[in-house]
Amino acid sequence: MVPGPAARDEAKRPEESWRFVQRTDSSQNSLADVHGSVVVPADGSWLQRLLAFSGPGYMISVGYMDPGNWATDIAGGSRFAYALLSIILLSNLMAILLQALAARLGIVTGRDLAQACRDAYPRPVAILLWVVCELAIVACDLAEVIGTAIALKLLFGIPLIVGALIAALDAFLLLYLMNRGFRFLEAFIVVLLVVIAACFVIEIALSAPPFGAVLGGFVPSSQIVRDPEMLYIAISIIGATVMPHNLYLHSSIVQTRRIDPTDEGKRAAIRWATADSTIALTLALFVNAAILIVAAAVFHASGKTDVQEIKQAFELLSPLLGVSFASVLFAIALLASGLNSTVTATLAGQIVMEGFLHIRLPHWARRLVTRGIAIIPVIAVTALYGEQGTGKLLILSQVVLSMQLPFAVIPMVQFVSDRKKMGKFTISRPLVVLAWIVAGLIIVLNVKLLIDSITGVG
Repeated sequence: MVPGPAARDEAKRPEESWRFVQRTDSSQNSLADVHGSVVVPADGSWLQRLLAFSGPGYMISVGYMDPGNWATDIAGGSRFAYALLSIILLSNLMAILLQALAARLGIVTGRDLAQACRDAYPRPVAILLWVVCELAIVACDLAEVIGTAIALKLLFGIPLIVGALIAALDAFLLLYLMNRGFRFLEAFIVVLLVVIAACFVIEIALSAPPFGAVLGGFVPSSQIVRDPEMLYIAISIIGATVMPHNLYLHSSIVQTRRIDPTDEGKRAAIRWATADSTIALTLALFVNAAILIVAAAVFHASGKTDVQEIKQAFELLSPLLGVSFASVLFAIALLASGLNSTVTATLAGQIVMEGFLHIRLPHWARRLVTRGIAIIPVIAVTALYGEQGTGKLLILSQVVLSMQLPFAVIPMVQFVSDRKKMGKFTISRPLVVLAWIVAGLIIVLNVKLLIDSITGVG
């Protein structure tokens, strides 16, 4: 029997190329408990619609200012003053592009990146991608455990091992927030982001950096390429900025918005979601730049060009600035960063496990498993090598994240570039070229970072 026009049109739908069967069970949605739970006013003003979409961007911005970024920003500012601000700006522009593509994928296909990979690739490939992604999430969690433990020690004198154990209790914090609703969770994240930003506004005011030098730092310099040490830190900044789990996270949480399923509705959703992530990542740009600016204005200007670790920065800030609470503000921002990052990493872990394997665990169980795996090396390294060992472990976690990045970026760019999968929402040819250039650049730089870290360069 020859199929009629309606059947042929149905076969042309983007879902068909995913070997996709229309879901009748809402539990198969990404983050099913909160999928479509946030109402977007169809006839509201542009501000009302922007506010309705605001939230996911701030949640993914957390990954761009987590404790893993702090060490590279501090090292860059203390050693090379403001010169690497241009690299922070470049990495942030890359992040804006990649996160916009992740949001587009989720809105158009109704899948998060993990589900898309499971549907598009053979099962062995999907399993490999899942394993690699889980390793990246554990590495990310490792950085957050270290950051939170360091902050607790700096603020309250709690030993690192005890602080790492306390950090495991945030599983119950996430459970409480999720039970209150997704908007409540987003509000919690935004409040902590405001705390971080406010702390660094005060730090910048206290350090009084030269305005001209700061602006000049955003202009790229050929010295970055010519100086091997500067190039190494520049690559480290890029490697620590673009987080692979954020692509999985963003493609899922944009689906918490209840949108008009028509083409026009999806087009509007893409526009507002992109605006949300761009505004939020601009805040992340400020925080990362602020860390480097404070390090340059306080440490580099005082001749302390060897400051590379968070604890060093904490101990030197107040004496060099002559203000007793400067170091306290620094530690409060670090603690807020660690708490924020743990919440988003948990969600990313849940999305990855459900998307690749269709396995659902309670939030507290997922959190305790992931956090438990991350706590073990922190406790072991601290016990064997002391606090200096945790600094090296923090760097190692960023290297592991760098290794995983291609496994997230390449599939995502491939999907949003494929007309069979995205239909009329396929990205334009110039954007395809730009996306592959960015993906290629990030991959090359991260491979170099990995090689340099193994060989001890930098």
